[in-house]
Amino acid sequence: MTDTIRAGVIGFGLAGCIFHAAVISATPGLELAAIVQRKGDEAAQAYPKVQIYRSIEDLLADASIRLIAVGTPSFSHFEVAEQCLRADRHVVIDKPFALTSDEAAQLIRLARERKRLLSVYQNRRWDGDFKTVEKILVSGELGRLATFESHFDRFRPKPRHEVWRENGGPGGGTLFDLGSHLIDQALTLFGKPESLFASVRIDRDNGNADDVFDITLFYPRLTAYLRASSLAKAAGARFTLHGTHGSFVKFGLDPQEDALKAGIGFDTPGFGHEPEAAWGKLYLDGAEPQSVETEAGDYRGLYANVRDALLGTGKLAVTPEQAWRTTRLIELARESSTQGRVLPVDFSNEP
Repeated sequence: MTDTIRAGVIGFGLAGCIFHAAVISATPGLELAAIVQRKGDEAAQAYPKVQIYRSIEDLLADASIRLIAVGTPSFSHFEVAEQCLRADRHVVIDKPFALTSDEAAQLIRLARERKRLLSVYQNRRWDGDFKTVEKILVSGELGRLATFESHFDRFRPKPRHEVWRENGGPGGGTLFDLGSHLIDQALTLFGKPESLFASVRIDRDNGNADDVFDITLFYPRLTAYLRASSLAKAAGARFTLHGTHGSFVKFGLDPQEDALKAGIGFDTPGFGHEPEAAWGKLYLDGAEPQSVETEAGDYRGLYANVRDALLGTGKLAVTPEQAWRTTRLIELARESSTQGRVLPVDFSNEP
């Protein structure tokens, strides 16, 4: 087995360009060897030494490509991932993993049958602010955690009907887009909740797809509130934690996405680091508030983990079973919102 894993990316929109090609090409041990871009020459201009294909079939004809990242629109994730798995390739799917838990289960069973790695791009586990929250919880400084709030707020008051995420078609909307991240982070921190209540709705004028959600996850002696909105001119705190010994509050979003969009690479000094003004505040009983330095974020950690799992030197961090649970909670959130009631969370049919 060669130490360098040749990888291909399908799609060169925001996901394929920023979150897959840029990260794979910067991850030691991985080689960005091919990109599928059906139309246009942006991929060829950005990566002149990379093979550009016009179809998935042409990519799959290249037997040297072992790992494929699916960066196509969400409504095509299942079909494209299935095609790649049947061609005996290892697959990382951009979030959301699939549109239904049944589709997710089918992909998991197929990957097992073909003995291929299958994962989903939950890169927000490698956000610096999330890593900071993990560190604070492990330290026990807050005592017993009672309340966890996670917000991903933006201000985009005018719907973009020409964009597939906002035209009302399958796979669009904020719940699939951002809910996949917030739910995955909550499951990573706290595991399976006992029950769930959600409101998934359209707040913007003339909107065609859900643009805000409020999800409450109920755990024994802990409540997790997850929220994303497209009408938040004054954004709420990214994370708010309340425990028996104090609180932690962090504003602002991880800087990696904006840096990558601006063409700033991982090798740029200070990449993934936040300025001190953006650090969170720790409020402990009987002590003065103190700033907590934000851990450095690095999305390469996800693909480095995939690399290690393929080489047999590490355990896969983002498993397809975890992705199934996130998909199931998205389904339950829609059901809860429609029915207007709390629903129990049952993962007993997990594949």
